[in-house]
Amino acid sequence: MKYRRVKRHISPQVKALADAQRIAFAPLTFQAVNAMLKFGIIKLLEENPSTVEEIMENCNVSKYTAETLLETACAAGLVIKKDDKYINSLVASAFLNNEMTKVNFNFVKDVCYLGASELANSFEKSEPMGCRKFIGDYETIYNALHLLPDDMKKSWFEFDHFYSDRCFEEVLKIIFESSPDEVFDIGGNTGKFERACLEFDKNCIVNMIDLPENIEEAKKHLKNDRLKFHGVDVLKSDMPHIKGAVFMSQFLDCFSEEQVVHILTNIKKSMDEDTKIFILEPFTDKQFFEGAAYSLVHISLYFTCMANGKSKMYSEKRIIEMIEKAGLKIYKRHEDIGVHDYTLLEVVSV
Repeated sequence: MKYRRVKRHISPQVKALADAQRIAFAPLTFQAVNAMLKFGIIKLLEENPSTVEEIMENCNVSKYTAETLLETACAAGLVIKKDDKYINSLVASAFLNNEMTKVNFNFVKDVCYLGASELANSFEKSEPMGCRKFIGDYETIYNALHLLPDDMKKSWFEFDHFYSDRCFEEVLKIIFESSPDEVFDIGGNTGKFERACLEFDKNCIVNMIDLPENIEEAKKHLKNDRLKFHGVDVLKSDMPHIKGAVFMSQFLDCFSEEQVVHILTNIKKSMDEDTKIFILEPFTDKQFFEGAAYSLVHISLYFTCMANGKSKMYSEKRIIEMIEKAGLKIYKRHEDIGVHDYTLLEVVSV
């Protein structure tokens, strides 16, 4: 008599094997979603539950393409089959309607995907070996942002701006409680904070500090008499004289622990005694939602293979340890900043 397996109780071992297969095939699932977005299949199913034939006609794909992608999407929980029609699950809908999901997906697709194959090599060498696939022998991705391919650059900036930009309104109110005459934004990037700061306070002088090549790019589109530019490599050069307030948004996570202490120490040496430092970060141990914590620890892998080979998203506990090593101390914490559980640390000299 032939033995037949009957599903009864699924053991933890069997479930673990299923989860392991999802990880094993995750890169292919990712690219299947990318293909479905490109062909407009997910968009079609969001608006109209459709048969294979209807998908073929409306999305201009072959039967093979439609069936293969739909089978994968059903197995991955993106699409649900009802009779002969297919419909999006809430997971698939997120790729169309949730801005965070779209930004994260495009960032991984355009910036991280190819470079991730060099992750182990990057850990071994403490260098962003994945980034070398795109820009050659640059020390970090930040030195070569202006050289990135257009789609890669677009997704990088959209990702970088999506999170911290939504904190600026709350952050500016806190920074200007003490009415600083000048604000120094270290790691100013494209100058979005500079614009917000100049608009918020009509008298304040704003100083943008970034790598020389990034400052030159910023000068092309930032014009204001109250805006000063400082092209500085914070790891190799001294800071300008700092007074008033210092702001760093998602900046310290771009450096190793030793580098963070070095940067903070240099800031302390360059600032007036009553200067306040404001550090804005989405700490890994301060996230309310599981998806947020999951995203942050994976962003650390981007830093490894694409950014600089040695930095990561830090916990608040770890950052505070670095702050204290630099001879600084926490003056005040501001939690739940923005919509993504950011923390703003107000730091002063010991």
